[in-house]
Amino acid sequence: MPSYLRGGIALLALSGLLAFAGSALASPSPVVGHVYLDGNTTGVNTIVGYDRHADGTLSPLPGSPFFAGGAGTGSSIPSQGAIQVSSDGRYVLAVDAGSNQISVLRIRRDGDLRLVRGGVVSSDGSDPVSLAEHDGLVYVANAGGGNSNYSGFLLTRGGHLLQLPDATFPLPDAAQPGDVLFNSIGTNLAGTRVGTSQIDSFRVRRDGRLAPAPGSPFPAQGLGPFGSEFRPTDPSQLFVSNAHGGAGAGTVSAFSVAADGTLSSIGVSPFKDNQTAPCWVDVTHDGRFLFTVNTASANVSSYAIARNGTLSLLGSTPAGGLGAASEDARLSTDGRDLYVNETGAGVIGEFAVSGGTLAALGSVPVPTGAGAAGLATS
Repeated sequence: MPSYLRGGIALLALSGLLAFAGSALASPSPVVGHVYLDGNTTGVNTIVGYDRHADGTLSPLPGSPFFAGGAGTGSSIPSQGAIQVSSDGRYVLAVDAGSNQISVLRIRRDGDLRLVRGGVVSSDGSDPVSLAEHDGLVYVANAGGGNSNYSGFLLTRGGHLLQLPDATFPLPDAAQPGDVLFNSIGTNLAGTRVGTSQIDSFRVRRDGRLAPAPGSPFPAQGLGPFGSEFRPTDPSQLFVSNAHGGAGAGTVSAFSVAADGTLSSIGVSPFKDNQTAPCWVDVTHDGRFLFTVNTASANVSSYAIARNGTLSLLGSTPAGGLGAASEDARLSTDGRDLYVNETGAGVIGEFAVSGGTLAALGSVPVPTGAGAAGLATS
């Protein structure tokens, strides 16, 4: 081969390599997971999806928002857990509060969502607001007057929800459930009654049905118990935010949960937050720190959790959005980032997590409006 051809080929190869390197340097951080938001849109509900990148930032998934089948309300859902990823990572479950239904969507390998055939079912009540799932057992909290309850379902491997017979626990009209959740091993289930300031606690029987704890519902330690979370590393510890104490008077309660579901106070619980309207709660995967979103203070408080479950307030971090309207928050599956649904600004706030410290990364728009509810990660 003539030397000038060899030189030309070498030059082309070098320029191609440089172009590839430049492209690689300009490309976004790798995708390591996904974040989903219940759009709660009127008419037909939709689910908003995002790619989660290794640097903690989010970018919209192609095709998002995804068709969910039921109907939303178009206005804020006062609850925690309106959307969940199943424990096997295969499905998204979301409430359709406007049509009294639940939707199940399959998660594809690229994070894309597709509604399961026959995946929209009745919630067995009115105004579903929160979901809990553990190894295929699902409970939904219905908050509507006249038909408020916790109702049980089974999620099949094919993504179909089957109502569990004799697994509906009625609630008073004034209860206004705000959250329903399992502990990490699925032996206990709790639910908050925002309207009557009480906490329901149950032992989960082998057949999936609920056995109320002796004395349940228990008096909450503050007005408006709202968001709640079991400690991932200790299923016998439960933390509940108390949202209605007034300006600067929010608190977070810590409970010990017996095997039969009986709740007892930990230490000097409730623990002061010094902020207004702590609503949404999440606990780091190592069980060492707790975050609560203070909706009316537009910030996120951080606590250290002692081995026995007592809380020590570390401080608060401003939410990135505008106005006092931050809502649900959820940690990434690797625990490195926290995402906050900042409805006042129509964005999801992105925060890096280092122990109990949060550092704002930025935000990404929410295309479905201020009614969007809940956050789930995969």
